[in-house]
Amino acid sequence: MGRGRSDGPDGLAVLDKAAGWTSHDVVAKARGLLGTRRVGHAGTLDPDATGVLLLGAGRVTRLLRFLTALGKAYEGEVVLGTATSTLDAAGEVTGTWDMGRVTAAEVAAAAAGFVGEIDQVPPMVSAVKVGGRRLHELARQGLEVEREARRVTVGRFELAPTGDPLVYRASVECSSGTYVRSLAADLGEALGGGAHLRNLRRLAVGSFDVAEALGIEGLSPESLLSPADALRDYPAVQVGPQSALALGRGQRLDAAAFEPGGPGQADQGPWRALDEEGRLVAVVERSGDALRPVVVLAPAPAR
Repeated sequence: MGRGRSDGPDGLAVLDKAAGWTSHDVVAKARGLLGTRRVGHAGTLDPDATGVLLLGAGRVTRLLRFLTALGKAYEGEVVLGTATSTLDAAGEVTGTWDMGRVTAAEVAAAAAGFVGEIDQVPPMVSAVKVGGRRLHELARQGLEVEREARRVTVGRFELAPTGDPLVYRASVECSSGTYVRSLAADLGEALGGGAHLRNLRRLAVGSFDVAEALGIEGLSPESLLSPADALRDYPAVQVGPQSALALGRGQRLDAAAFEPGGPGQADQGPWRALDEEGRLVAVVERSGDALRPVVVLAPAPAR
């Protein structure tokens, strides 16, 4: 675990969120368990959803945008024949269709149409902002506004039959920003009716999966991953004492000094810049012939 200044620990928590908790609820609870107000999460999970939720504490809150950008993996159930206001089981029923004759082959063929780069309209009940206000706030007021479609990537969208002809087990791998609820609803429309999602579980965010996730009751400062390990999905460059000092001051480094074996000419980053002890000094990106620190996280003195 990485520890920072006296205002609390620095590190990453990989949690398995329980159903019924909002992501904000988890953050509030974590602040008490970790003894710091500096806690944030990387990617909201709906209250009814379970699974991997990444929390950053202390200086790692500054790294959360890199974790939010990682791909996600989910499992859940798509229920054909019923659409809801929230696109999941928590909403009010807005339409019903007789879809009992839809075959597994038809479902698989329709799902294949959503694999690859697609344009997806965010649901009204979501944290996306339109005109400075979050969509779920507008939805609670009974308002529906125009939303621009966003380009997302779906690497996998597979559905397996269950004992119920209207229920399919869904496996999804997708880019950040993809709404699995919207995939379920759009699939229903593609099949000539409607559908909603239930029992959503996030299996992984990048390389962080449920196998290493803790329940909120297991969270403590000692359970946190170090800042360097928090960004383990990004490649690393090692820097010597003088370069570490320069990065800590926000200065740029000559990228050529790290080649071969370091950042290639075509690569833009980001990379972890680690000192000789493996501590995260900064996150760097290429800027011309230099490596520019975009987040400076010079290690705090050991204590």
